[in-house]
Order: sequence, then structure tokens, then C-alpha cells
Amino acid sequence: MSVAAEVIAAEFAHLDTIRVRFEDTVCHLQFHRPDANNAINARLVAECSEVLADCERRGVAVVVLSGLPEVFCFGADFQEVTAGCAPEYAAHEGPGPMYDLWLKLATGPFVVIAYVRGKANAGGLGFIGASDIVLADESAQFSLSELLFGLYPACVLPFLMRRIGFQKAHYLTLNAQAIAARQAVDWGLVDACEAQGEPLLRRHVLRLRRLSPTALARYKRYAVTLGPPLAAGRDAAVAGNREVFTDEQNRRAIARYVREGLFPWEQ
Repeated sequence: MSVAAEVIAAEFAHLDTIRVRFEDTVCHLQFHRPDANNAINARLVAECSEVLADCERRGVAVVVLSGLPEVFCFGADFQEVTAGCAPEYAAHEGPGPMYDLWLKLATGPFVVIAYVRGKANAGGLGFIGASDIVLADESAQFSLSELLFGLYPACVLPFLMRRIGFQKAHYLTLNAQAIAARQAVDWGLVDACEAQGEPLLRRHVLRLRRLSPTALARYKRYAVTLGPPLAAGRDAAVAGNREVFTDEQNRRAIARYVREGLFPWEQ
């Protein structure tokens, strides 16, 4: 490891929910909560936000988001929903900071690649919808499970609809079942898929890292003006998320699922 790489590694030694590696102008950000299915908690939001701010300072050209071989990201951490987050991460709790994190991915001055293996569910599709390029191997599965718990993906949908349109996002929400990687390619949720995803990822990174960070920043600023107004949709998305997550019946169902592993309709 070079001296520069050692310095960078030391800067991020405190991170608990993600692993970070820099290669020149490429940042590899891996969700790493193996005991929690890479679920989203306040600390993960805080740590991802910290790394993205550092990427912007460094002039990073490409950010690669990845998870574990079995799960990319499984959505909100129901343990934290029922117990609350650690006080030191309270500023990053709730839907607002999470939405802002996805907005930074969608509009930031870098290309964001989501590399998906295994399960991507609920808020995991928020990260995917906010990415510029989505790559997958054939193990990838994509789902929105919120309605099973009386919730709906309020913050996810603005980003997901930008990628696949209203009807397919609507269908995923209502059906609450997973679709496979090849179907996700057909829908435009995934841009490219191969049996072994690592070579596919390497080819994309090798090409994208040659692009000028200045040109990328200019293009991203322009591109965001062509799609749905993500920033304008923030307040409605955050309000919708808070409404369903503060509903007492929903909170009881979530607590029971955490405690007993039972869905709301199961006895």
C-alpha cells in the first residue's frame, strides 16, 4: 500500500457500516453490515454522506456502490425503527437525511455506479434509482416490500421513477415481489448484466475513470435539469415516509416482525 493510500485508509478507519477504497479518481464504497442484511441505519447514512463529501473535495470521477455477494441493501433497519438510533447519529436519522444522500448521488459531480449482487429491496432501490449506471450479475433480485408492512416507498419512488417510469415502479410497489436480473434489464432498472459481474464492472470503471471530472460535473448539472425535479419532490417524499413510519399500527407490526419474524397477516 502506498503512503497516500495508507493516509486515506487511516482517515476512514472509524467507519463501521461501510468499507471505502480509493483508486486514483475512483471511490469504491461497499455497504458492510453483514449481520443486518446491509440495512440502512442512521450511521450508514452519516458515513456515506461523509465519504461523498470527501469524494467531492478530492475531485473523484467515479463512485462505485456495492454490497455483499448475497445482499446489496435490504432497506430500512427495522431494529433501529423500533429502538431508535444512537444519539451521536440523531442528525442523520429519519427520511430527510436519507433522501439528501440519494439526491447527492443523483446530482453530485461524479458518475455513480451501483454494482448489484444478491438482494436489493426497499431503500436499496433508492440507492439504485439514484445511481447513473446500474450493473448486476445474475444473482441480483429487486423488490419493494413496504406495502407488506403497511408502508409505501415514499422516498424511493422519485428516484426509481426517474429510472424506470411510473407504471413499472407502481407495479413493483403493489406486487411486493422480487424480479430477477434479466427482467430488471428489460425494464431499464439495470443497464447491463453478466453471469460474472466483476469483469463487467472493471470494463466500465476503466473507461469512465478516463473522463474529466470537470466535464462530468458539468454534464451532471445539465442532466439533472432534464429529468423529474428530484429536489422539488423532497418535502412530499419525506412527509409520506414519516406518516407511515409513525403510524402506531405499522410500528406494532414492525416491532412484531423484529421480535417474532411474523408478517402482519400471520398468526
